[in-house]
Amino acid sequence: MHAIELFAGAGGLGLGVSRAGFTPVKVVEWDRWCCDTIRENQSRGLREVVGWPLVEGDVRAVDFRAYENVIDLVTGGPPCQPFSLGGLHRAHDDARDMWPEAVRAVRETRPKAFIFENVKGLTRAAFASYVAYIVHQLTYPDLRRRDGEKWFEHLERLERHHTSGRGETSFSYRVIYRVLNAADHGVPQRRERVVFVGFRRDLEIEWNFPVPTHSLDALLWEQRPNGDYWERHHVSRKYRIIAPRLAARAAKLRKKPAGLAWRTTRDAIHDLPDPELSPRAAALVPNHRFQAGARSYPGHTGSPLDEPAKTLKAGVHGVPGGENMLARPDGTVRYFSIRESARLQTFPDDYQFHGSWSETMRQLGNAVPVKLAEVVARDVRAHLNRTEMGSCQ
Repeated sequence: MHAIELFAGAGGLGLGVSRAGFTPVKVVEWDRWCCDTIRENQSRGLREVVGWPLVEGDVRAVDFRAYENVIDLVTGGPPCQPFSLGGLHRAHDDARDMWPEAVRAVRETRPKAFIFENVKGLTRAAFASYVAYIVHQLTYPDLRRRDGEKWFEHLERLERHHTSGRGETSFSYRVIYRVLNAADHGVPQRRERVVFVGFRRDLEIEWNFPVPTHSLDALLWEQRPNGDYWERHHVSRKYRIIAPRLAARAAKLRKKPAGLAWRTTRDAIHDLPDPELSPRAAALVPNHRFQAGARSYPGHTGSPLDEPAKTLKAGVHGVPGGENMLARPDGTVRYFSIRESARLQTFPDDYQFHGSWSETMRQLGNAVPVKLAEVVARDVRAHLNRTEMGSCQ
């Protein structure tokens, strides 16, 4: 199955989609450093990206019409600054809002399905009308905005079309969206992203988001004083500690919960040498250099070793990114290395990043966890496959 990837970034979403069995025919990204990261891994022959037809440039200059009706999936993460919790929340008034380009790609290619993702901040109450606008545009991509028409006027026209009944017979998509916590799907990070999925209406596909496979309760069960978690990691009794804010919840568990345990920071990085304490050993691991300067203060405390990491962010210091730190059980903190951060985002170990530590942390902080992307894309592909098999009978 063939896909087009927009706003590819460092490749997290694209890697997951490729692992799910889609072959990209065009990958678009404007940022030079992100493109260098992808090209670096292509030059090293990394299987998942070696064949990506990468286009470095502004998506607004890309014509997708040559791919009309030959694309199975369009994916992407339109730049999130207009909606980020750390930004100015300008949304539709922000020139960086690339949702109109995502809609245009759908309109011009008419794919069987699409997957778009964005920051959780998009679901804030202040943006409710604009989220409705995004959904209606993706539902009826052919009903484009007119010259001089304000976005809310376009929304009103889309709403009228939707309620008129004509939408059932026009070219359209069935669209749903949900905030997903990556930790619920095996990612060692509590990272929430809003994901939009749409299937072309004529395919008549019924779909729901994948059911979570991992849970906090299952982790707490494993972290009982004599639990499997501590034994697996050879942790001494002195450090077998459940956070006080979770202790009451853990005490209420009477039997083993169904499903798998949330993966923790320790699960993700336990076999890597500490870049601060063992710099020589760490130097043998790509992208695993110690970065000095981490310090803890209220609201800036780092990620506990025995929980999923806090959300990696695109900044370095302060509110935008100061949580990109490991909080050791002894109370000390240090910044995550690039390799550790890549593991928290479930990038493969042979995937290398181009640029300085701060630049690479920006790429990682903006990325979609590879595992989360794969889970969603694999389920979408399974439903498309069933449709194809049904049409051949």
